[in-house]
Amino acid sequence: MSTDLQWLLIRKYNSFLVKKVPEGPIFSKEPGNLLNLHSHKYSGLANSKTIDIQSSESGLQITTLKSKASPHAVRPARSTANVRNRSGGRRSLGVVASVAKRGYRPDLRAAALGRTSALLAAQKEKKASPPKKVRGKKAAASIP
Repeated sequence: MSTDLQWLLIRKYNSFLVKKVPEGPIFSKEPGNLLNLHSHKYSGLANSKTIDIQSSESGLQITTLKSKASPHAVRPARSTANVRNRSGGRRSLGVVASVAKRGYRPDLRAAALGRTSALLAAQKEKKASPPKKVRGKKAAASIP
């Protein structure tokens, strides 16, 4: 079945749709959708080649679909690359960019880099805020 036909069948009714505002944008929670926007370009269900980037305990998990795999083979049709937390942002961004550089959905390169950056920022531990300094009359009063 062609990807256009798949999109026509699932675009109005699927379990991943998120319609928060009646007149607003329509979002999607499907796996492989990098921007979580409900559109044919970013759909993880209606495209034969998808890039899925998820956060895992060990770091980032980048999953792509092999284009020549059998439609009946679900697990062997996926190729997974793991990037450890400690390897840094430049390495993970390089791994994601290399997927697009090899010609595998180069139109999704910016979306994949944006998703990777957001996941890396969410994984970082936040620094404690420094204590507030006393200013003005209170600071002058505390000086002996």
